[in-house]
Amino acid sequence: MLFVLLSGLVALAAKDFVKPTAKNAKEYPARDEHATDRVTVAIDPYDFADKAQIFTVHWNEEGYLPVFLVITNDSDQPVALTSMTAQLVTARRDKISPATTDDLYRRLAHMSAGSTNPLPLPIPKKPKGAVSKKAQAEIGEAQFGAKAVEPHSTQSGFLFFDVSGLSTPLPGAHFFLTGVQDSKGTELMYFEIPLEKYLSAPTPAK
Repeated sequence: MLFVLLSGLVALAAKDFVKPTAKNAKEYPARDEHATDRVTVAIDPYDFADKAQIFTVHWNEEGYLPVFLVITNDSDQPVALTSMTAQLVTARRDKISPATTDDLYRRLAHMSAGSTNPLPLPIPKKPKGAVSKKAQAEIGEAQFGAKAVEPHSTQSGFLFFDVSGLSTPLPGAHFFLTGVQDSKGTELMYFEIPLEKYLSAPTPAK
């Protein structure tokens, strides 16, 4: 019995983040499909404990909402994401941009971006020293970092939104994505996804 318990503890301690395998964006309830451009954007918030357990960091306790962003390009030409901008707009019109890597490091290190150092020592721009290597690796692997989506392919990753102080950030909220460009550099029409599409979707059968 003791061996089984210790084995469980070792397995728990050894847990590493594994990014979910993305489906075609058309398969997610919360999506916006541009049929003419043949590009679909979908989001999947990780707002419940059973979904968020894929992370080793307890992001909800740190005030962040991880949102899985999926972009599928079913066209015959690549689309560029280098000018892409995402934003979560809550029902009370709060406009929240995704956290940067520095933002996440500061939160995990419990440092305020506007804090001042009482000691005559420089504050590092990236407080990596106060963030575990495991958390750093998770952030690097989880964050959406694609610069393009090749023809007939899908790119995915997480955006982290600071929802600290918001008890119910999703009801009535909308997700916006702008700056997606076609192969000629022309910006596509913006993508808008009401979060109600996610909240009202049937719970997948297990």
